[in-house]
Amino acid sequence: MVTIECVPNVSEGRRADVINGLADSLRSVPGLRVLGVQSDGAHNRSVFTLAGDAAALAAGVPKLFEGALAAIDLRTHTGEHPRIGAIDVVPFIPIEGVTMAECVALAKAVAADVAARFAVPMFLYEEASANPARQNLEDIRRGEFEGLAAKMAQPAWAPDYGPASPHPSAGATAIGARMPLIAYNINLATNRLDVAKKIASAIRISSGGLRYVKAMGIALEDRGIVQVSINLTNYEKTPMFRVFDLVKREAARYGVDVLESEIVGFVPAAALTQTAEYFLQLEGFSPDQVLEVKLRT
Repeated sequence: MVTIECVPNVSEGRRADVINGLADSLRSVPGLRVLGVQSDGAHNRSVFTLAGDAAALAAGVPKLFEGALAAIDLRTHTGEHPRIGAIDVVPFIPIEGVTMAECVALAKAVAADVAARFAVPMFLYEEASANPARQNLEDIRRGEFEGLAAKMAQPAWAPDYGPASPHPSAGATAIGARMPLIAYNINLATNRLDVAKKIASAIRISSGGLRYVKAMGIALEDRGIVQVSINLTNYEKTPMFRVFDLVKREAARYGVDVLESEIVGFVPAAALTQTAEYFLQLEGFSPDQVLEVKLRT
């Protein structure tokens, strides 16, 4: 059985009719499973978690673009999360019976197809990109939609597929292949954005923090709190519990408590098992002791 996960991030998290319409269009694709849809109003962003084989995903992603381009205009879009496109990022992730190389090939094929159909520029990232300057998503997103036209005017930022300038309302898309990523947010019991930004700087690899951690501090204005928004790109080498502990210690330096944390989308069971082992101080624990795991063997 071949299973590829795809996690498109769409720049709409507030209009339920638009989000539900996009999900319904994806559910109509034979062989494509919509595992979940998670929306955030402050970020104004929705994360769709899809699964299927290459053919199902190659048919589903263009349908998502068709609906999103009709409903989303980044010229009037606002939200806390950085973005360059109505469909901001489309990663393909090998899960079962498929290699990373095959996911890279799928990313390139879908990018070429979508660019040709909808005139949206496509930037390959992570494993799909041979250009070191474009492998990290934050480098592609830097400047966001508002700065995209000027950025693409530079020869170094010509897209991998599609027109040489942004789509007027939909911007551009980063599309690629990667290993499973955990989107993990930690909310702080304060409205001090400077604290969240300092903590994010302390924990992320680009500022000398933890390897495999990307982080930024944002304000959740509707709740009157701030958040350290984290992407954990390798939970085996930098586990969730280590990130949580470090954020908690850094927050304490400013007299701030951790309010709660949240997982956006799906998470490998092994990441949660690691966390349980650590915080419960389990000795000699085996994943086979998890009932559901044992029932599947």
